[in-house]
Amino acid sequence: MEQTASVNADPGHRSVTNGRCSQWRNWTGFWFLGLCNNFAYVVMLSAAHDILKKQESENATAPTPPTVAVDFQGRNSSNSSRYDCNPVSTAAVLLADILPTLVIKLFAPFVIHNLPYGVRVLFCVIVAATSFLLVSLSTAVWISILGVIFASISAGLGELSFLSLTVFFTRDVLGGWGSGTGGAGVAGAFLYSGFTQIGLSPQITLLIMLVVPFAMLISYFILLVPPPSLPQWRSRAMEYTAVGSEERQRLVDDSDQEQQEKSTPTDDRSTGPLTITEKLHVIRGLLKFVFPLGLVYFAEYFINQGLMELLYFPNFFLSHAEQYRWYQTLYQVGVLVSRSSLCCVKIRKLWALSLLQVVNAVLLLFAVRYQFLPSAWLVFVIVLYEGLLGGAAYVNTFYFISKETEDRQREFAMAAASVGDSLGIALAGVAAFFVHRYFCSL
Repeated sequence: MEQTASVNADPGHRSVTNGRCSQWRNWTGFWFLGLCNNFAYVVMLSAAHDILKKQESENATAPTPPTVAVDFQGRNSSNSSRYDCNPVSTAAVLLADILPTLVIKLFAPFVIHNLPYGVRVLFCVIVAATSFLLVSLSTAVWISILGVIFASISAGLGELSFLSLTVFFTRDVLGGWGSGTGGAGVAGAFLYSGFTQIGLSPQITLLIMLVVPFAMLISYFILLVPPPSLPQWRSRAMEYTAVGSEERQRLVDDSDQEQQEKSTPTDDRSTGPLTITEKLHVIRGLLKFVFPLGLVYFAEYFINQGLMELLYFPNFFLSHAEQYRWYQTLYQVGVLVSRSSLCCVKIRKLWALSLLQVVNAVLLLFAVRYQFLPSAWLVFVIVLYEGLLGGAAYVNTFYFISKETEDRQREFAMAAASVGDSLGIALAGVAAFFVHRYFCSL
């Protein structure tokens, strides 16, 4: 009897163990998906800049007019502005990298359900790998720019697809996704800088990073444990058609034709694909999430791309270029920490995060104008705090959308809401561009 009892207990124990293993694999899988999805997007800006600079030097076969010289301290030697401005704002590069993502997020949620998840992931992997190859092997400026656009397309389509994918798993995978996207900024910056610092060329560095799209492929198709309901190779429309056919067949078997006619309309209204009217209704309900998220990202990217390069302290032990790199690094560290915090703390008051981020932007705007901050150390603290607010806003926004949206609407809602951060970033790029021009004219 004891032996029988122990044997009977084994399946239950194995079931619990397998469930925990699957849960851990899914969390880890989404962490790597977040890391890989944003990695090319993060790396591509600095890599494309390096390669474009190299191409300019290689193509300079004829005498050219005198150019702006930059000394070894990262200071513009021909710049007369007290802000030590670069000729072109970093906001201009930001706009080139964010606009393709914004266009995808605006329109793709309405049609992306026709593309199975397996096909979407394969497309993102191919496009990301192509972006690395184009920029690393390019021989013309337009090819490098095309590579940056490809990286933006991959990141935009991947983000809305993987956010939609989370609805098929337990809600804790959102924490893995958020932490992975936060880690992409830190890992991308450190790995690219590290490889180039030890002497590898930007081209070779980008070819090495082709392992990242391959890691995305492994994470999705091998590491994740997908549920049977996941439409891996069939579109959502095909799934609804198959389910509808099975239900109608059961109705024919279990009841007469009159009962079938009464039951079918009710089922269609509750299980079929969302209509355009229903999608617009969902979007109206998402505005309370999208506006705060967009405002947070508008404020923080206004700081990052419009003000950081103007927050220069000449008497600090770091050069201007080094100060800027540390601003960006500390921001990414803050994002990583807060996007990984969902398992510890959840913040429902998203507007509070938005207002605090706006206060940061206004404070630093006045600091640039009147230069009252005593040291870069204080800016380091503010920038780290800025990253904490931005990462918390992102991961909590999608957690509460997932929690408060109806089951049938959740997949579309997660994809549609992803436009919030990209829209805020794009608007911040425009604002930062003009602010940069204003201050550099003083």
